[in-house]
Amino acid sequence: MTYLQQVPLVDLQAQYQTIKQDVLAAIESALDGMQLFLGPQQQAFEQEFAAYCGSRYGISLSNGTDALTLALRACGIGPGDEVITVANTFIATVEAISLVGATSVFVDIDPDSYTLDWRQLESAISLRTRAIIPVHLYGHPAEMGPIMEFARANGLRVIEDASQAQGTRYNGQRVGSFGDVACFSLYLSKNLGAYGEAGICVTDDEKLAETLRLLRDHGSQVRYQHEIIGTNARMDEIQAAILRVKLPHLEQWNEARRAHARAYDEQLIGLVEHLPAVKAWAEPVYYVYVVQVRDRDRFREVLQREGIATSIHYPIPIHMQPACTRLGYKVGALPITEAVTRRIVSLPMYPELTEEQIGRVVKAMRLARDLTLVR
Repeated sequence: MTYLQQVPLVDLQAQYQTIKQDVLAAIESALDGMQLFLGPQQQAFEQEFAAYCGSRYGISLSNGTDALTLALRACGIGPGDEVITVANTFIATVEAISLVGATSVFVDIDPDSYTLDWRQLESAISLRTRAIIPVHLYGHPAEMGPIMEFARANGLRVIEDASQAQGTRYNGQRVGSFGDVACFSLYLSKNLGAYGEAGICVTDDEKLAETLRLLRDHGSQVRYQHEIIGTNARMDEIQAAILRVKLPHLEQWNEARRAHARAYDEQLIGLVEHLPAVKAWAEPVYYVYVVQVRDRDRFREVLQREGIATSIHYPIPIHMQPACTRLGYKVGALPITEAVTRRIVSLPMYPELTEEQIGRVVKAMRLARDLTLVR
């Protein structure tokens, strides 16, 4: 039997209906002003989001990929340099490293948090290493304490990829406030998402902030006067206005996600191979809720038939992607990453998810478990 109404992976419409009038008013205000980029909404959002993260400066950008790329450029990373990161991430992390002419060097992940295993940093460093990009994946933080200690001891930059971690805390402190600079995607599906594309960097370093502002606007502070070669990576004023409406709701939305995760945790015991682990020092925000299952394709087929949407974040590790063969990694190079990516599956997760919907997901998963066992 297939349910008539699907439980989606993400329901943007449900959230929009709760803030619709405020969003429309904000868009109208931005259009009335007609300063459609680098305007008052964008400037206010930069200040508000930086303060939310516990950082001094915010630099709004067109998307998360540009945020990573320009952060690397601002830190002076370029051709001949190496950047240590992970392969269990969205490809934008590695694209940014490639776009500045640097080389990605991968370390494996912690099997519970799916984030960078800092114990492997020593074996990955070389004379060409200039930076580390830890990825706060799925809304769970990387273990920033030892990462920062290693980076400082070796004179390395730390660029936090916090694209999936708006509001995540490590030891009570929000991510984005640890490294030299942090990069956030504000893509439409994120915990704090634009209605389209947007991104932002935050930093305590005034010089980095100034450089990022130059880079995002064709290297210019004064129109038609260009101090460096930059690019066009500006956030538009309408997206900034929308994000300012959403930001005051973020903590409430994140708490709803944590409540849904607790409900899943309680009801999925015995139905999956591995539930999301939460380290003692972590306060995750569950951008996605990821479990591990046997016979994943069969499992997803059953859930789809029962009207439950799922996804995989991410099915092919970056070091095994055709686009990255030049990096020279072979199958088996990152055994933990490769093992978990064969079993992970993401379940529906968004603040407006209802108790009834969670019950339907669990019921479908129980059926999938039973069918998989008897197959």
